[in-house]
Amino acid sequence: MSGRPLDVLEAALEETVTVHLKDGEMYTGVLTGYDQHMNLVVEDDEDTTVIRGDNVVTIKP
Repeated sequence: MSGRPLDVLEAALEETVTVHLKDGEMYTGVLTGYDQHMNLVVEDDEDTTVIRGDNVVTIKP
C-alpha cells in the first residue's frame, strides 16, 4: 500500500477509526465514505457524522 492519503482512506473503509479534530473533539466509528477533499463519513451505533476534511488532524485505526 502506498502512503498517499486517499489510498490510506481507501484501505480504512469499513474499518473502525478514531478521528481527531482541530478543536480537540474526537469521533470513533466506522469509516463509511470519503471524497477527494478528505471529507469523511463516520458511523457509530447511533449516528452518522459527516466531517469536513479541513477540520481533521489525524485518523487512526
